[in-house]
Amino acid sequence: MRFLSVISTCLVALASTSFAEVHYLWGPEATSTTATSTSTRVADSACTNGPLTRTCWSSGYSAATDFDAKWPTTGKTVTYSLEITNGTCNPDGHGSKPCQLFNNQYPGPTITANWGDTIQVTVKNSLSGNGTGVHWHGIRMLKNCPNDGVPGITECPLAPFDTKVYTFQATQHGTTWYHSHFSNQYGDGAFGPLVINGPASANYDIDMGPITVNDYYYPTAWQVGIQSTANLQQGRGPPSADNIMISGLNKNAAGGGAYSQKILKKGKKYRLRLINTSVDNNLFVSLDNHPFQVISSDLIPIKPYVTNWVLLAVGQRYDVIINANQTASNYWFRAEVAGVCASSNKFYGRSVFSYDTVTVADPTSTAFTIPTVCKDESPLVPWVANTVGSSDDFIKQAGNLQVDLSRQQITTNGQNIVVWGINLTAINVNWDKPTLQYVKDKNTSYPKSFSLIDIPNEGIWSFWIIQETPGTPVPIPHPIHLHGHDFYVLGQGSGTFDINNTPKTLTYQNPPRRDTALLPGGGWLALAFPTDNPGAWLMHCHIAWHVADGLAVQFLEAKDQSPLGDANWDKTCSNWNLYAQNPVYPKIDSGL
Repeated sequence: MRFLSVISTCLVALASTSFAEVHYLWGPEATSTTATSTSTRVADSACTNGPLTRTCWSSGYSAATDFDAKWPTTGKTVTYSLEITNGTCNPDGHGSKPCQLFNNQYPGPTITANWGDTIQVTVKNSLSGNGTGVHWHGIRMLKNCPNDGVPGITECPLAPFDTKVYTFQATQHGTTWYHSHFSNQYGDGAFGPLVINGPASANYDIDMGPITVNDYYYPTAWQVGIQSTANLQQGRGPPSADNIMISGLNKNAAGGGAYSQKILKKGKKYRLRLINTSVDNNLFVSLDNHPFQVISSDLIPIKPYVTNWVLLAVGQRYDVIINANQTASNYWFRAEVAGVCASSNKFYGRSVFSYDTVTVADPTSTAFTIPTVCKDESPLVPWVANTVGSSDDFIKQAGNLQVDLSRQQITTNGQNIVVWGINLTAINVNWDKPTLQYVKDKNTSYPKSFSLIDIPNEGIWSFWIIQETPGTPVPIPHPIHLHGHDFYVLGQGSGTFDINNTPKTLTYQNPPRRDTALLPGGGWLALAFPTDNPGAWLMHCHIAWHVADGLAVQFLEAKDQSPLGDANWDKTCSNWNLYAQNPVYPKIDSGL
């Protein structure tokens, strides 16, 4: 069902090989027309990661390792503590507002580990009137569903003044983030970067680390969420954001605040880890005069390509390399609202990149021409190639589907296919009794409001047809995020998915692989993933106002094999249920 790429990753005799030969034999880079992607060389266990050998890692692991199949185990546990508190923030100088922050930081602290480490995070809820739960976005949580951090599905919320320890292994590598999954909470600052060091598909000198870009509202996220729901009932969009933050800073429209700054040394190549941690805005990102060499999408190494802008949908990440080979000066790093994706913001994001030989000042650089279409980045060709299941099975089953894709629904043919017709499909989870508790109790009387389907079999390919149905009040692009798996994007398009003909046109040989993809406005998205991770999992739009209003589904995968919560998991639910008898703020939305 899967096969490993035979792309070259390491050279046994690196020390005796010229740099030109290394560049040729190491696989494809976007700036090389001589590179090959079909080398039969395999990883050398002595090959180590460095500026000229980034596809290497160690001990036989490399960028060519399919981390669904294997990963290193370091035996090392890295530990972090996150305390969420009520506080204030003022990242753009406009004025202080109430925020809910991890460790009193905006964004929260960066969690860093190496590929194969065990990550252990102690979360303390010091909010006086709200629960919380921390989701590790894009982390597969392989056979570890109870640590996914989704109240109402994989756990009960963490009650005020309670503490929980999340533990999981870094079986993947790359760039992602963590955030509260408790209603709109992360919109008030409860998020932060998560970096897992590992190999890469192109060489660079310096890892500049994560750069978060996100929308920012002067009212609280709870206030904006209530207004968004009211607007939705009238067929109107949510309020516009007030600003865009870059690494937690920006100036405001009146000139107050400060830009975040990065220093470049001429002649060096830098890895930038770009993360869209917004609640509503899809963003175009660019650095004046410095094209991006894109090397990963979400947590997936890809064959590098060069572009001037990347579109970051909400929840998406791209790792890019820039070459500091321009005239020594100050340059704008830009995060522009993607108006073509129906995003809306009153201001724009800016930060300053400066060469180390000049005085830092506001740049006068000129922007690249901004894109005018709303679509996921392309080409996203995974470094590790895979064939997605049997296309014949999908084509045959789709042709036999007895469903009307123009209506709202969540259904399955009981074999491999799931159809999710999006309109106002409204999930509503139960914080007091999460889905995993039903599994633990062997109770199959799931409330209809759970929007839950059952995928009973492991070892199959699950194909999803996601269709934005005609007449929906929100006919806009939706960033769809999957928990517990990466998915393969077989295709995206406008109009209605043609059950009889569209499956024949999809990509089954090494399609883009990621965990967040855009459903085109008024269109469809076709996804596939292997069922290899038993548990209760969520798939949802990552626009916070939409998932709070119920734009999500959940599925039980091989529930009889699902990991179940232990005694500490039970204690979290007991503490929550005691608090929930008299909560300060009752649940008023989907809970997600």
